[in-house]
Amino acid sequence: MVMAALFAVAGVLFAGQGTASAAGSALSKPTQQCLGCHSAKGLEKKLANGETLSLHVDGSAFAESVHNMIGCAVCHADVTLENHPPLKTKIASIRENSLELTKVCRSCHADKFKLYEGSIHAALLRDGVSVAPVCTDCHSPHSIRAKAARESIADVPCRNCHGSIYDAYADSVHGKARSKSGNAGAPICADCHRAHDVSAATTGDQLKNACLGCHQGALAAHQTWLPNAELHFEAVSCPACHAPSAKRKVDLRLYDNVAKERVAEKAGVPQFESRARSADAKGVGLDAMALQSLLREFNREGIDNKTTLRGRLEVSTGAEAHQLADKTQAIQDCAKCHRHGADPFQSVTVSIVGPDGRPLRYGAQQEVLNSMISVDSVGGFYAIGGTRIKLLDILVALALLSGIAVPVGHLTLSWLFRRYAKKIGGQEDS
Repeated sequence: MVMAALFAVAGVLFAGQGTASAAGSALSKPTQQCLGCHSAKGLEKKLANGETLSLHVDGSAFAESVHNMIGCAVCHADVTLENHPPLKTKIASIRENSLELTKVCRSCHADKFKLYEGSIHAALLRDGVSVAPVCTDCHSPHSIRAKAARESIADVPCRNCHGSIYDAYADSVHGKARSKSGNAGAPICADCHRAHDVSAATTGDQLKNACLGCHQGALAAHQTWLPNAELHFEAVSCPACHAPSAKRKVDLRLYDNVAKERVAEKAGVPQFESRARSADAKGVGLDAMALQSLLREFNREGIDNKTTLRGRLEVSTGAEAHQLADKTQAIQDCAKCHRHGADPFQSVTVSIVGPDGRPLRYGAQQEVLNSMISVDSVGGFYAIGGTRIKLLDILVALALLSGIAVPVGHLTLSWLFRRYAKKIGGQEDS
C-alpha cells in the first residue's frame, strides 16, 4: 500500500517539479514533496455528482502566502504519504468540501469567525442560502497574502457575487482614484462594509459613519451653504446627492421611540409583511389610512406612539449607491427635492429590519407624503415648505403664530391692565 502510494507520487513528480522548485527554500521539504504532485497543472478529482474538483496548487503563490510557514500538514492533518490519497474520504460536492474546510480555518482564526457569525453572509447561510460566501469563497487558502483586502480592485472577491455593484464602484470616484490614480488609500469594499462582519448596508449608520470617517470635515463644509446641514445628514443618505445620476426614493422606516432604534422583525415570527398586506386590502400599496392602520398594529401591545415612522431619502439600488461622482458634480440645487412634484418623492417604501439584518420593504403610495397622517414620517427633518404637505405647513404656521400670539397677547393685556389700573388710581386720588 505504501509502495503504491510512493510510486503514484513519483509518477507525477517530474511534471510538477519545475513549479515546486520555483517556490524555493521558503517551503519545508514535506511541503515541497506535496507540491511535487499538486503543482502539476490539470491535477483534479472527479466527484460522484459529476463535478470536477481542482487539486492544483501554485507553488510560487503558496510560497508567498501567509500560510507558507505552516505548510500543508497543519490544514491537511488527515493526509500522510501512507494513506494518500485517502481512500475513505468521499466528497459529495465542491460546496460540501468548502464548508468542511471552513472548520479547519476556524481552528486558527476563531476571532474572525466570531465576526463572521454576526455578518449578513453567515445569516444567509443559516437561512439555507447555499451560495452565501464562506472562507474559501473570498480567500484562496493556498495564495492568501497579508492584508488581502488591500489588494488591487481587480482582485477583490466581492465582485464574484456583486458584479453590478463592483462595476459601478470601479467607475466611481473611489474606484478611479484607486485604479487610475494609483491611490492605494482610496476606499475599497472592506473599508466601508468591513471584511468579516459585513452588515446589511441600508439598515444602520455604518455607511454614513464610514463616509465621515474619511471625510471628517464634511459636515462643516456643508454648513457653509446647506441650511439645516445636520438634519440633512440624518435624513439624506450620502449617495442621494453624491450619485447625481441615481434614482432616489423615500423610505419610511418603522422606529422604536423607546429603544431609540429601528423596529426589527423577530426571528421565526414574521409579522411585517402579513400586517402590511392586511392593511393594504386592495394590494396597490399602502395609502395614508392603511399606513395608519399598520402603525396601530405595531402599537397595539405597548406604549402609544412607541412605533412611529422616520423618513430617509435614499438611492433606489445598491449599484447606484456606488456610482459616487467627484464632489464637483454633487447635487447642490435645493429645488431638486424642495419643490412640488420632485422626483425623489414619487417612489415610497415602508421598511423594517429583517431577522438577517436586511431591510424588509413594502410599497406605499406617493400620497402618504401629502397626508397629515404621515406627519411622523417627516417630523425628524421638517421644514415649512420642504415637505410638500400643505396642510401641515398651514397648521405649523398657525401653531407658530399661536405660540407668538400668546405671550404677545399676555404682555398686551398686562400693559392695558396696568394702564387702566393707573388711570383708576388717578381718579380716586382726585
